[in-house]
Amino acid sequence: MPRLMRAVVLTGHGGPEQLVVRHDVPVPTAGPGEVLIRASAAAVNNTDINTRVGWYSGGGWTGSFTFPRIQGIDACGEVMAVGASVDGARVGERVVVEPCWVDASGATVFLGSEVDGAFAEFVAVPSRVAHRVRSELSDVELASFPCSWSTAENLLVRSGVGHGDRVLITGASGGVGSAAVQLAAVRGAQVTGVAAAGKHDALLALGAARMIDRGESAIEAFGRDAFDVVIDVVGGDTWLELLEVLRPGGRYATSGAIGGPLVALDLRTLYLKDLTLFGCTVLGPGVFAGLVQRIERGEVQPVVAATFPLERIGEAQALFASKVHVGKIVLTLV
Repeated sequence: MPRLMRAVVLTGHGGPEQLVVRHDVPVPTAGPGEVLIRASAAAVNNTDINTRVGWYSGGGWTGSFTFPRIQGIDACGEVMAVGASVDGARVGERVVVEPCWVDASGATVFLGSEVDGAFAEFVAVPSRVAHRVRSELSDVELASFPCSWSTAENLLVRSGVGHGDRVLITGASGGVGSAAVQLAAVRGAQVTGVAAAGKHDALLALGAARMIDRGESAIEAFGRDAFDVVIDVVGGDTWLELLEVLRPGGRYATSGAIGGPLVALDLRTLYLKDLTLFGCTVLGPGVFAGLVQRIERGEVQPVVAATFPLERIGEAQALFASKVHVGKIVLTLV
């Protein structure tokens, strides 16, 4: 094992200049109950940019953040070493890492936020969140799954999406949205996506039954009470419409606010329609393991829009922020 590794280190809140590529970062060790993974690929996510610019209250997912920090919530790679109480047979396993977990103190930990993450050649994580995966997909393809796809799966599990449900998905071309389109379609739901017009064909190919343009009114397009479930990662000015298009007894689930975090809620809409609202961040029990099983069975297909070497993370994040792509942008480390 090498003593030093290559990594992208976030040195403070701000622009891409706060991301520093270093070759002298000490390789972490696997502590008790942990495995050390040689990371081969790691995907770019909204959370990376949100943390860098200081979007979260307190700086990080859980309200506290310290510098320097190696970000990267998506990790795919190979187990190279194990800590005390971990079966040595795990060495050599190909794994994807569950993006968040609860530690022994009961605190929620997000990879790349409360602990160093996957924008590095090596990363140490609890053995229980390093899931062995048996798949013919490439490491780049597997790295596109953990954060976005588990978020999408969690949204669908929490809101109880099932066969025959009419589901509206905002931000359908992004990592979470495009994953939700596939995962809802696999469940037998009738999926309507919201995305820029130029991305409609790609999303119809992923399983959407119909699409509307990002600037189009859902009420005008479908009328009120048209959907059983809304999966929302956008928020913003059109948020009230999302509750209006839900049927009485409908369910709304959110895990993002890229269109704006502050919205106006008419409580009469909420209680007179008997709606249920779900805020979804921490994964429910078994959600990630279930996602890995879907990957291994070939029920879902990765959507990788572009790849960049780790050193070009600034370019990768700029492309991500432009929102011209469908699916995931992945950094390669080998």
